[in-house]
Amino acid sequence: MSTKWLKTLGAGLALSVAATSVSAETLRVVTDPSFVPFEMMDQETGEMIGFDMEIIAEVAERAGFDYDLNTMDFNGIIPALQTGNVDIAIAGITITDEREEIVDFSDPYYDSGLRILVSQNNGDVDEMSDLEGMKVGTKIGSTSYDFLMKSLDDNDGVTPYPGSSDMYMALMSGAVDAVFYDAPNVGYFASTRGKGKVKTVGPLYEGQQYGIALKNGSKWVGPVNEALAEIKEDGTYKTIYEKWFGPMPEDK
Repeated sequence: MSTKWLKTLGAGLALSVAATSVSAETLRVVTDPSFVPFEMMDQETGEMIGFDMEIIAEVAERAGFDYDLNTMDFNGIIPALQTGNVDIAIAGITITDEREEIVDFSDPYYDSGLRILVSQNNGDVDEMSDLEGMKVGTKIGSTSYDFLMKSLDDNDGVTPYPGSSDMYMALMSGAVDAVFYDAPNVGYFASTRGKGKVKTVGPLYEGQQYGIALKNGSKWVGPVNEALAEIKEDGTYKTIYEKWFGPMPEDK
């Protein structure tokens, strides 16, 4: 074995040890598996894909952390952050005053709102007041559920579902008269699996902003915000946005 080869091997091992010693911290990231097109399971690969999944990948690379991704029902995400069982969550999470009391949020990364979805042949619903006394599907633990409960006097028919696919199937089968949920998710369903069978009606309700949620006091809030600012400035955000939602409005 030549001396030159040994020196090369030694240098390689030194670099490997150095790289290991400064390896990025691995954070526990969680998402909701059924909020299309933000996050959803690719049936062919078994991997999570979607707008949020590409955003968190870019943010992690630029902020300097690795991550272990897991999924859970949406209503368990904030409690998991609160107890410290996870470090970061990205799942189309609306920034609210109540949530900010128990977890930290990044700067907003997506502007949204709430929207009504009904069957294609439904001509009775045009706005929120028309939902009085109707069976309305929404998602457990969501701001759309809270909005319905506050806005409808006759809200006995409001039915929370664990997953968005459940409430859409309930609408398609006639188990509920309408669905009320986040506008991008509702619109995506109406233009894909529900095309020709359902339609969105009425205005956007309760303008909302989505943020990346972190456990309270996280040191990663600053680096995450810097990473978000970078991807917006260099055009990466626009590329990801238009892949999943089409042309990006000028004010995004």
